[in-house]
Amino acid sequence: MADQDAHSPAGIDPPGLPALRWAEPPEGPALVLLDQTRLPAEEAELVCTDVPALVRAIRTLAVRGAPLLGIAGAYGVALAAARGEDVASAAEQLERARPTAVNLGYGARRAEKAYREAVGKGADPERAAAVALAEARALHREDAEASGRMARHGLALLDELLPGGGGHRLLTHCNTGALVSGGEGTAFAVVLAAHRGRRLRQLWVDETRPLLQGARLTAYEAARNAMPYSLLTDNAAGSLFAAGEVDAVLIGADRIAADGSVANKVGSYPLAVLAKYHHVPFIVVAPTTTVDLDTADGASIIVEQRPAAEVTELTSPRAGVTGEDAVGLPVAPVGTAAYNPAFDVTPPELITAIVTEEGAVSPVTGVGLAELCARSSQVTIS
Repeated sequence: MADQDAHSPAGIDPPGLPALRWAEPPEGPALVLLDQTRLPAEEAELVCTDVPALVRAIRTLAVRGAPLLGIAGAYGVALAAARGEDVASAAEQLERARPTAVNLGYGARRAEKAYREAVGKGADPERAAAVALAEARALHREDAEASGRMARHGLALLDELLPGGGGHRLLTHCNTGALVSGGEGTAFAVVLAAHRGRRLRQLWVDETRPLLQGARLTAYEAARNAMPYSLLTDNAAGSLFAAGEVDAVLIGADRIAADGSVANKVGSYPLAVLAKYHHVPFIVVAPTTTVDLDTADGASIIVEQRPAAEVTELTSPRAGVTGEDAVGLPVAPVGTAAYNPAFDVTPPELITAIVTEEGAVSPVTGVGLAELCARSSQVTIS
């Protein structure tokens, strides 16, 4: 896995590099990622020429976010096929890279299924690889389209829940914009639609501990889109609610169980509790590919545990030093144990609505979620 030349520090200029792209240089196909570990200090691309390199990029969060992980998984299988590697093994490696994010396995298995079916129909390896790549590109397009539809449904719901013509003060957690999507994102896409419609008064951005995806990435995207935004520490959110400064909370999801329980970046559940107490709408925005009807409830969701060093050390993105190679500044005594789950789970009774490209579910129930998913062909794959 090699870096291409770094680009200039990010400002509020129009977006440059896509979060993910397929490339076919003379030396062979590759998946090229915008390295999110180096934002906002610089925009630089990471070139993955094989599946192990892509797995490392996923685990170090160079590429992240549920919908984009699904797209990356599909392209990863296509990459293995194009390079003549074991496609089934590639899909398995990718699916295991981050266990909570259901989209990752969905994308990898979808491309693998397309490859297997092509082989079963007599396609040679080159033709079957082309079929897998076409399936990855189709998923990429579908996610972009889903993003636009979620934005429209989400904005309509906000207008319904918050009448009065706009001036919405919205709080978000982690990062849910173009950096996690084939389009403009999930929850952030709704905020962006409100901003463009002159209905956003203030975006409150949780810094999102311990990896600061809010501070590094959501603030980066908000600045690029000239939004009115302010950054806050996660534990300052309660004072905002108490002061009446939050009209609604919008978050994304990494997995939604059949009963409507939502796994999202750790810190989401406390926000849901705060929102419930203060009678503030708590809205989850995610594509139907994030719904896992095979996971019965929140207790059945596997929650990824991250390394202790992400809590006991502070690491800043620096040119040429990323992911596993980064050296952190200790903030706790050497040997300190840390509890560092990547996600927490919010039960459906704390969620006002789940917004997908097929519409919104409110109140959130297993029956309502299943009915909504039945309208989509993108929920399950065998």
